[in-house]
Amino acid sequence: MTVIQVDHVSRWFGNVVAVNDVTMTIGPGVTGLLGPNGAGKSTLLHMMGGFLSPSTGTVTLDGAPTWRNQEIYRHIGLVPERESMYDFLTGREFVVANAELFGLATPGADAQVAIDTVEMEYAADRRIATYSKGMRQRIKMASALVHQPSVLLLDEPFNGMDPRQRMQLMDLLRKMGAEGRTVLFSSHILEEVEQLAHHIEVMVAGRHAASGDYRQIRRLMVDRPHKYTVRTSDNRALAAALIADASTSGVEFDPREDVLHVQAVDFVGFTRRLPKVAREAGIRLFEVSPTDESLESVFTYLVGAR
Repeated sequence: MTVIQVDHVSRWFGNVVAVNDVTMTIGPGVTGLLGPNGAGKSTLLHMMGGFLSPSTGTVTLDGAPTWRNQEIYRHIGLVPERESMYDFLTGREFVVANAELFGLATPGADAQVAIDTVEMEYAADRRIATYSKGMRQRIKMASALVHQPSVLLLDEPFNGMDPRQRMQLMDLLRKMGAEGRTVLFSSHILEEVEQLAHHIEVMVAGRHAASGDYRQIRRLMVDRPHKYTVRTSDNRALAAALIADASTSGVEFDPREDVLHVQAVDFVGFTRRLPKVAREAGIRLFEVSPTDESLESVFTYLVGAR
């Protein structure tokens, strides 16, 4: 059982704080590292993989520090988001080279197993320069798997993949998690994490925002205050009706745009109550649209809700 422990870790680059006092434990199975772009996910993954040192705090693999510890590379496979490949090599040559760097006794055979695992045999002898983004992702995956690591760290692994490739990779990661390996992948797409991860860690603006299974995180998102823009045939009458309702905490009339800005504290109650209130008052609803549904706004709420 391989466990990564992140203990009060921060990392800054000059005056920019990329990761701010993060503590989390990543164990066997598939864990999703979820957050908007720029949340600090890549920096955290690179510290887990031993490629960056924490400015403060510690990152350990089964109790051993990941920074300046060559032994951990026998146990870790890293698939970075950015391209880190030699385009003049074929896919097979690239994976074999990684097998040789790990000092494997049979690099050719081990490379073949890894290539077959990611279903890239059909293009293994083509130059990487001819690969699509999705194919590059899969051959990087093969190079990370060539030494059969117990820990796999993947940074936005589904970028550039077509639906079939995504399903193949998801099936592979599920299988690895079921085998007891520790799999951590980052994503800014909630649906990817929902389909694959049994556990979720949420990052926002360098901070650890939430932790738990998907249902727990989703419940926090649904239960948060929601802001809506509402346009009706009688905005003032609807505002008077809504302000007294327990599902809302505030209603503001914007005369310039002739709309209402409503903050709902009971998401389910508000969505049920609004059409009923409008119907009872003889008010027609022309527009009801959320104004804060971006991932950034959702995750920023989670930071404050901890």
